[in-house]
Amino acid sequence: MTTLWTIHDWKNAYRHQQIQLDDLFNYVASIQNDDHAWISISSKQQLSAQIESLKNKNADELPLYGVPFAVKDNIDVAGFYTTAACKEAEYLATQDATVVAKLKGAGAIVVGKTNLDQFATGLVGTRSPYGAVKNSFNPEYISGGSSSGSSVVVAKGMVPFSLGTDTAGSGRVPAGHNNIVGLKPTKGWFSTYGVIPACRTLDVVSIFALTTDDAWQVAQIMQGYDEKDEYSRQHPSNVPTQFSKQKIAIPAQLEFYGDAESEQAFQLAVERVKQLGYTVESIDFTVFNQLASALYNKAWVAERTYAVEQRVKREVTHPVIHQIISQADQFNAVVSMAAEYERADLARKINLALASYDALMVPTAPTIYKIEEVKADPLLKNSHMGAYTNFVNFADLSAFALPNTIRGDGLPSGVTFIASAWMDQALANFAQKWQHATGLNLGTSSQTYQPSTQISSAHSVKLAVVGAHLTGMPLNFQLTTRGGTLLQKTKTAAHYSLYALKNTQPPKPGLQLNPQGRAIEVEVWDIPLATFGQIVAEVPAPLGIGNVELSDGSWVKGFICEGYALAEATDISHFGGWRDYIQSKQLSNTKFECNGIGEIAP
Repeated sequence: MTTLWTIHDWKNAYRHQQIQLDDLFNYVASIQNDDHAWISISSKQQLSAQIESLKNKNADELPLYGVPFAVKDNIDVAGFYTTAACKEAEYLATQDATVVAKLKGAGAIVVGKTNLDQFATGLVGTRSPYGAVKNSFNPEYISGGSSSGSSVVVAKGMVPFSLGTDTAGSGRVPAGHNNIVGLKPTKGWFSTYGVIPACRTLDVVSIFALTTDDAWQVAQIMQGYDEKDEYSRQHPSNVPTQFSKQKIAIPAQLEFYGDAESEQAFQLAVERVKQLGYTVESIDFTVFNQLASALYNKAWVAERTYAVEQRVKREVTHPVIHQIISQADQFNAVVSMAAEYERADLARKINLALASYDALMVPTAPTIYKIEEVKADPLLKNSHMGAYTNFVNFADLSAFALPNTIRGDGLPSGVTFIASAWMDQALANFAQKWQHATGLNLGTSSQTYQPSTQISSAHSVKLAVVGAHLTGMPLNFQLTTRGGTLLQKTKTAAHYSLYALKNTQPPKPGLQLNPQGRAIEVEVWDIPLATFGQIVAEVPAPLGIGNVELSDGSWVKGFICEGYALAEATDISHFGGWRDYIQSKQLSNTKFECNGIGEIAP
C-alpha cells in the first residue's frame, strides 16, 4: 500500500483488489507523528469496529468504501476522545457528529483525530499543548491553523481528505500553506451538530483534499439540512452552478507585510485568471478590512469566550487563548448589539460590492512565518494570517482555497476565490479549471491534477438544447434569466435526426431518435432545480422535454419532438445542427436578395 492517493486512487485499489480492508491495520500502525499533526491515531479496536461494519456491504454501493480520512479534534467521532486541543476539556464521544456519520455511512473510515489551535482559536497551528504542527514542505514554518493537523495529513498523503472547521479562515489558511484544496462552505450547508463551537454563529465544517474533485465529492455526502443543528439551512434551488459574468475582483489595497515572494505569487495568479478568460478588476477593500478586524478586536470575541467557558475555566487554557478570550470582559450587551448592527451593515456593503463579479480572488494568506517567529509575537503574526479570511463568514460568503504556486523558497502559496452564499458549486466548477491550469503537484507528491469527475449536485438539472434556446438564439433568454449556465457545447450520440418544423415562431427544430441518424450539435445547460419547471411550462407542442443521449454515452434532459409533427417537417440532419441550418438559410436569403438587384448570381 502506498500513500498520496486521491479518493479515486483508493477506490480503484479496492476495485482491482490491490488492497483489502484489513490492510488498513498495518497502514494505520505505520503512521508517524513527528510533525505533531495527530492528537490520536485509531487503535486496532477502533479500526476494527469500522472495518467490520463494512465487510458485509456492497462496495459498489458505497462511494467512499474503505477510504481513510482524518477528523479535526473538535469534531466528535464515536469511540474517540474529543479534546479541542485542551486536555482538561477531554471527553469520550458516544456518537458521531452528523457529518462524520454521513461519511461513515458512505463507507469512509476514520483513522485519527488531528491537532489544532486550541478551541479552534488561531490561524497559525502553534497554539496547542500537543505541539506546534509543522509545515508539510518545511518543518521550520507554520502549517497554518486552526485546522493545522488536518491540512498536513492530507498534504503528506496520509489520507486523501480530512475535516476541519472554519470560523475566521481555519479551513483556508492551512490549505494555502500546504498546497492543497480547502472548501469553506456556505454557513449552514453542512451540519455542525457534534462540533465544539468557536463562534457558534460563524462556524462551518470545512474539507481539505488533494483535488477539487475529491473535496466536492465529500461535500455532496456531507451536505444537507439537519434539524439537530439550529444554524442549519436548506439549500436554495435557484442558484447558478457556473460563473457567468467572466469578471473576477481583487483587492485594490493589497498587503503582503513585506513578503516579496508572496506578492509575486499573487501577480502570477492574476495573470492566470486572465489567461482563463476572465477580466480582473480592483475594488476598494476598505469595508472588507473593517469587517475582518471586528472578529478578534470587538465584542464578537465574547462568542469564543462563551464557547470555551462552557467547557473549562479560562485559567487552564493555552496562555495565548486565555489572553484572547479575556478581552470579552470589556464588552457589555449594548456594545455587543452595536457590533452586530455594524456587522450587518458592512456585510451588506460587501455583498453589494461583489454583486457584479463572479468571485473575489485574494491571497489565501499574505505571508508565512517560521514557528519561532509566531511564538515570539503570537497575536500580531496571527492577525496577519487573517487579513484575507476573517470577513468571509461574517458576510455569509462561500469560498474555495486553491494551490497557486510553489514560491522560490520552496514554500506553497495559495489563493482563495470568494463568492456569494450558496455559490459553492460555481466555485467548484471554476476550481477544477484553476487547479488544472496551475499544473502543480498534489500536496507534497509528484502527481499532477487530472479532473476525474464532473461537478454536479442535486440542486440543478442538465438540459440539452438544440434550437432556439442555443446561445445567441431568440429563446436563449429563457435559460439565462432563470440562472442557467452553459456547461458545454457537444453532440448527441450518433442516432438522432433533426427536422425544421413548419409554422413555428420563432423557427424551431425537432429532435428525434433515429437508429440510422447521426450526431447533432447541442449545448448542455445547467438549470437550477427551482426554475427548471418554469422552462418546461413554456415549451409548446409538439415539443417536449425528454431524455437525450450525448456523444460520451451520458444522458441528460433535452428538447425532443412528437412524431406527428415530423410528417410535414424538413429533415435537416445533414447540416449537423440548427445553427448551421440557420446560417445556410440566411446566406440563401442574402444571395436571393442580391440577385434581385443584379449583384450576385445564385
